[in-house]
Amino acid sequence: MQLFLNGKWTGLNNCTEVLNPYDGSVIDTVPCASPANITAAIDGLARGAETMRNMPAHQRVIILRKAAALMRERQEELGRLISTEEGKVLTEGRIEAGRAAEAIDLSSDEARRLHGETVPLDSTPSGVGKLGFTLRVPCGIVAAITPFNFPLNLVAHKVGPAIAAGNAVLLKPASDTPMSSLKLVEILLETGLPPEAIACVTGSGSALGQAICTDQRIRKISFTGSAEVGEQICRMSGLKRVTMELGSNSPVIVLDDADPEKAAAAITITGFANAGQVCISSQRIITTPTIHDDLLYALKAKVEQLTIGDQLAEGTHVGPLIREADAKRVGEWLDQAVAQGAKLLCGGEREGSLMQPAVLANVQRDMRMSCDELFGPAVGVTRADSIDHAIRLANDTRFGLSASIFTQDIDKAIHFAREVDSGNLHINFGTAWRAETMPYGGLKDSGMGKEGPKYTVEEMSEIKMVVIH
Repeated sequence: MQLFLNGKWTGLNNCTEVLNPYDGSVIDTVPCASPANITAAIDGLARGAETMRNMPAHQRVIILRKAAALMRERQEELGRLISTEEGKVLTEGRIEAGRAAEAIDLSSDEARRLHGETVPLDSTPSGVGKLGFTLRVPCGIVAAITPFNFPLNLVAHKVGPAIAAGNAVLLKPASDTPMSSLKLVEILLETGLPPEAIACVTGSGSALGQAICTDQRIRKISFTGSAEVGEQICRMSGLKRVTMELGSNSPVIVLDDADPEKAAAAITITGFANAGQVCISSQRIITTPTIHDDLLYALKAKVEQLTIGDQLAEGTHVGPLIREADAKRVGEWLDQAVAQGAKLLCGGEREGSLMQPAVLANVQRDMRMSCDELFGPAVGVTRADSIDHAIRLANDTRFGLSASIFTQDIDKAIHFAREVDSGNLHINFGTAWRAETMPYGGLKDSGMGKEGPKYTVEEMSEIKMVVIH
């Protein structure tokens, strides 16, 4: 495939292979762009930003609505592409393709709702006799830097709102999974998006990041990825507007009054979907004493039933990690935890990029398995003395993206919601749940800003204040 910039598809001599994570087979090749290609893309987008600023909202609505309809028609094709390049099982790929269409459709709704408001200036003595109102305008050029783990839906959550708000978009997809982004660009062009309004540049983030972040013509950067890279982007970007969707090591508190079978079933879903490569994947399971053993028994039984293998084969529950190096890293973390006193109850065997889903017991707060983001198919169980102790353990992290609790006591559930420092809080389900309409984002080192089309459109537009004297 080719990259798209300056209104046309462009090939380069320097290309890289896109591989199926399961068997290493070549799916396609894509160009490796250079910083000069980024500058050329922004040259074109500067013209595209003017086009988009002057485009009536109803035309943006039509473009996005048609794109969502095409994505639904091609859901099977898109779902298979997602699974092939990323490694998630085919069922999850199909679901992601449907969710991406929903994100684009919701963005079209927000294009229709974009407006300012009147400001009651006469509420203070100095404002008497004056009329005030706001205008909401696009930022101009939005840079969308996206991760590998949801190569279509997380792209849709940036590109759709950017277009809805009247911006031009520079899209830099993850180098491991660029194919889904390029397909989305094809669909948007097919539905009438002006060619100068979008660019998709493939290549290494480390090679292209500085050119993106330091170009003053980009007003807004939306990034999803690790906290470490997010901090680098913020340092390079200067006074740009930024949205940072970063990492986590999400805690799940299970209290004594919970149903261990239901809790174990939810943790199995939310801890091992996409081989644990979800930023809100359930990772740290914190239990109070009475339920601890029953939960371990139920969780071990359910996780042992998960089958690993070819993500495109029906019946596979857990596919490969994105790279063999990531599977090796997960194995090293598990070995390190066991050496420090944790007990491996099941899983942990590795074959290439495949990792058998694992459950660790007796995980302590200072183990890397507990401190950092694993991003792999394993959960660690830690015993807490009480709900207050569990909440302290849940908060004992630099992250704060998603957390959950299992309890039948509404007072304890509300206590959890008030006290746990996390942007997303779930009661009686695991941490890895997101609806396209919700304000999604984290606290602490998990980032800043919110996604979800309604909220992203606000982040990708600016307010001008008008006062009539």
